[in-house]
Amino acid sequence: MAAIVRRQLTPRLSSFSCAAISLPKSVSLAQEWRSQPNRTSPSLSTVRRFRTSTASYEKKYTKDHEWIELSDDKTQGTIGITHYAASALGDVVYVELPTLDLEVSAGDTIGAVESVKSASDIMTPVAGKVIATNEKLEEKPGTINKGPEAEGWIARIQVGDAKEVDSLMGLEEYRKHTED
Repeated sequence: MAAIVRRQLTPRLSSFSCAAISLPKSVSLAQEWRSQPNRTSPSLSTVRRFRTSTASYEKKYTKDHEWIELSDDKTQGTIGITHYAASALGDVVYVELPTLDLEVSAGDTIGAVESVKSASDIMTPVAGKVIATNEKLEEKPGTINKGPEAEGWIARIQVGDAKEVDSLMGLEEYRKHTED
């Protein structure tokens, strides 16, 4: 049986060929493919598109276990609680989200997270105006436990002064803070 399968697969496998192509950064793989003579349409599983960015998103952390990640232009920030805080809280059962268009100062309470163990206020790391909330948390508060620094974000704010972020901790400094 294995010999029969091998004979059937061998002609198919030998019809494929691979070549290394060196492309300038400005030329995409799709453009290269379109320029090839006698091309055949590739299947979706064989074409992959990659997007690279030079932007680096650095989260900053507070001593109260909140984080903020600024947009490229540093005018907006996404706020949430850290993995450490989510772990300490346990299973989150309720999230009180901030009100849209709420003007806040650094350190103001913008909501709360309640778990089976305790409750904790959510404070904004910087001043600004709340422009969006993660409404998914109202229906599935446990999302915070699954990804507190990803899909479990709490709010987005229009940042008043991006320089306020400079006074917050970087990742290594925050790790040292949580070890103490």
